[in-house]
Amino acid sequence: MCEQDPSGPPTSPHTTSTVERGSFCLARCTCGWSGPARRSRDRARTDAASHKPANRPHATDSAS
Repeated sequence: MCEQDPSGPPTSPHTTSTVERGSFCLARCTCGWSGPARRSRDRARTDAASHKPANRPHATDSAS
């Protein structure tokens, strides 16, 4: 397994894709994240889209 140098430049953006395993589909990301196995490809794509950092709320955002 490769070690990352924290002093280096920022890593590339998250790139998600879907992978099929038998009758299941799951979302995966280049960061190592993997979503739950789904029977619905659309649901797996939704998991992938919600994982991307641009679509996730930041900890500093307030819900108003």
